[in-house]
Amino acid sequence: MKSRAGASVLCFVGVLCGLCAPPAWGQQPDGRYTPSAANIAAREWFQDAKFGMFVHWGVYSTLADGEWVMEVRKIPIAAYERLPHLFNPTEFNAEEWVSLVKAAGMRYLTITAKHHDGFAMYDSRVSDYDIVDRTPYRRDVLKQLADECRRQGIKLFFYYSQLDWHHPDYYPRGQTGRNAGRPEGGDWGRYLDTMDVQLAELLKGYGEVAGIWFDGYWDKPDADWRLRQTYDHIHELQPQALIGANHHGRTLPGEDFQMFEKDLPGHNTAGFSAEAVISQLPLETCETINGSWGFNLLDRSVKSTPELIRLLVRAAGYNANLLLNVGPMANGEVPEEQAERLREIGDWLKVYGVSVYGTRGGPVSPRPWGVTTQKENLVYVHVLDWPERTLVLPSLASEVAAARTLAGSRSLRFRQAEEGLLLSLPPRAADEVDQVVVLELKRPLHP
Repeated sequence: MKSRAGASVLCFVGVLCGLCAPPAWGQQPDGRYTPSAANIAAREWFQDAKFGMFVHWGVYSTLADGEWVMEVRKIPIAAYERLPHLFNPTEFNAEEWVSLVKAAGMRYLTITAKHHDGFAMYDSRVSDYDIVDRTPYRRDVLKQLADECRRQGIKLFFYYSQLDWHHPDYYPRGQTGRNAGRPEGGDWGRYLDTMDVQLAELLKGYGEVAGIWFDGYWDKPDADWRLRQTYDHIHELQPQALIGANHHGRTLPGEDFQMFEKDLPGHNTAGFSAEAVISQLPLETCETINGSWGFNLLDRSVKSTPELIRLLVRAAGYNANLLLNVGPMANGEVPEEQAERLREIGDWLKVYGVSVYGTRGGPVSPRPWGVTTQKENLVYVHVLDWPERTLVLPSLASEVAAARTLAGSRSLRFRQAEEGLLLSLPPRAADEVDQVVVLELKRPLHP
């Protein structure tokens, strides 16, 4: 059994990273954060990648009622701790998962290393509440995924929940986890030490990590999270690793990309982004294939493939990546209806991916009819919903030399008029998800 004693944790923290010492780089005397050259290069790669897979998977999958089941059903720790004994993902196959990522045209994978229930999906040295020590499976799935991602050329991010419904030192309690049956007392500093140690485990034991995807800060937004200490710790261990935090607000010093939960940047339809001012950092929107993050047996609200493709395209038009979630079953299999959607998106990207990968948000802001993306001297006009044969675009800062369809390279007529650029569209096929027109400019535009 692994000890969670405070002294052991503090000792391990000191050995791993000397967290009490000033950071070696990153934080300037005035508190500003200066990213390293490796970090800046990673940001550029991230913006070029455009499409990733999100995976919510844990012992909660055994109840097939989503990742919040412990909170929603008010399950106390004593009962919830029985779930690991039922979690035996014998059908998990890292090669198949990563092959599905590639078949979908995705460039990276973000998986829940630890969710709000506090259960670690890897072999933690500071807790036995993990997949190796508490389940009959007794294998580290993150190690298998890390090895396979390296083999197939997929970048790997780790989701880590700052919120913890299980750990006794997560105290004072936040907005959630009040029915877990924990004693009313704990050492908040010791909890943060444990968190930093687990992050060090993930950053030191699984090869190069593309980034850390934080969630749960919103549970106690007024608490002292020691974020700069934690962020500098991550950047010292792996300078290229990108840090993002799903706190639904303004980005904070030390963060390298900004995410938007179930919304495009600047929107707040899901109610999470009221305080989220769009930053100059790389952007990412995360969304589910159905209505759930973790596996939910009764969720039949699977989005259509055209709907998901349009979401990917709109995200690119908003200068953002799309992180699209799957919720594997407890046995380790990705539900077939979700896998089918991913493969179909991948087929579409084989033809139209050039208008998504490596692009930035285009010179025409998102409109009801669609969006634009751009790369060098090419502007891609994504006509998602427009019944007319003529589309009027605002005048561009560079003269248009030629216009053509992306599929088939059919030349199109265009004319610069007082009201803007008049673009003649070809007839639209009934099943055409996105009518992509390529405008070749005489000189590149600055994104």
